[in-house]
Amino acid sequence: MDDINKLHHLLEHWVEHNIDHAKSYAGWAEKAQALGRQELSDVLAEIAEETKKMDVLFKRASDLCR
Repeated sequence: MDDINKLHHLLEHWVEHNIDHAKSYAGWAEKAQALGRQELSDVLAEIAEETKKMDVLFKRASDLCR
């Protein structure tokens, strides 16, 4: 497997994990909110949203490997 194919494979893997991480951050934001920690919840929710934005870049990079 050449480096471009390896990179394409890695990018697909990173996309999958990135989505999982975003879901985890969002879940913890909900838990923090339930605990009355609104500011913490807001920051975790923002992290989740920013992580989702990265997904677009991972997919774009993956497409560029083809």
